[in-house]
Amino acid sequence: MLATTVSGVVGTAAPASADACFTWSRTLSQGATGADVRQLQIRVSGYPGYGAVLGLDSSFGPATKAAVTRFQQAYGLTADGIAGPQTYAKLYALQDDDCTPVNFTYAELNRCNSTWAGGAVSAATAKANALVTMWKLQALRHALGDRPLGVNSGFRSYSCNSAVGGASNSRHLYGDAADLAAGSQGFCTIARQARNHGFTQILGPGYPDHNDHVHLATPASRHWSAPTCGI
Repeated sequence: MLATTVSGVVGTAAPASADACFTWSRTLSQGATGADVRQLQIRVSGYPGYGAVLGLDSSFGPATKAAVTRFQQAYGLTADGIAGPQTYAKLYALQDDDCTPVNFTYAELNRCNSTWAGGAVSAATAKANALVTMWKLQALRHALGDRPLGVNSGFRSYSCNSAVGGASNSRHLYGDAADLAAGSQGFCTIARQARNHGFTQILGPGYPDHNDHVHLATPASRHWSAPTCGI
């Protein structure tokens, strides 16, 4: 197979795949940079470790290696932190043609409008934020035994947010928030596990107006509060 060199890192080209969303053409390891690294980071963003958030900076550093390793461990792959054919095969199996993870959809993350416009960020940014959130939810779902997670609310425009009585600075306006139903897991199980999957905002039972859902989002600073759940 052909060896490729990018930013001083030599990798063996991964076999081509007829994937309708995104196809990686090279093995990625620490030191690599580029758009393909960012695509990988999006998909392993749910594996940053407890309390951490993986930066989507297109640079394969130690944090990305650790996230790839956790992803590999979660799916029983060789856990070496190097993204190659096995890792890509699992990612291809986990994504639909529009790049969303198989168990979540843009429609679930946006019941407000079809354009993603009218929020606190551009429509493109809101939709991109929702995609990252879905990959984090996919990781959370897998960690909880691959039982369904019900999304009650995602992106909201200012008008949609006002209509439901949302906070004026709600993360739903940015597209990176999701409100989850209890499902078979229960609110507290979801809230506790979410601490491992890249969410800096976790609000749940015991926090005002959050006894009937778990709110997950990714603002710049951490705010975890679900007192009933010991968070």
